[in-house]
Amino acid sequence: QVQLVERGGGLVQVGGSLRLSCAVSGRTFSSYAMGWFRQAPGKEREFVARISWSGVSTSYADSVKGRFTISRENANNTVYLQMNSLKLEDTAVYYCAAARNYARARELKSVDYWGQGTQVTVSS
Repeated sequence: QVQLVERGGGLVQVGGSLRLSCAVSGRTFSSYAMGWFRQAPGKEREFVARISWSGVSTSYADSVKGRFTISRENANNTVYLQMNSLKLEDTAVYYCAAARNYARARELKSVDYWGQGTQVTVSS
């Protein structure tokens, strides 16, 4: 079993920055690809970013490309999401996800483990 705990959400103004973290415990963290998803009120959960187990490969949703950066520290069993130039439409609950491979880390239905989510609110 794998447990994921997100931290770092909060209230920020448009144009500001936040850094989310996700601490992973349980099975070997370094064997999992990791992802971030988000869900805005009244909308479906959507993919935001993913990173391979080695950290070499990353990909992003078009809506966040160039503004968000995903990274991981396998020694600390932690994955991060640095969010810059935040927009109103970035307001959502952000979820950390673990998947058995990089391809699965992008697909909502293929994620193996989820965190409980952390609220990010961007205000004008």
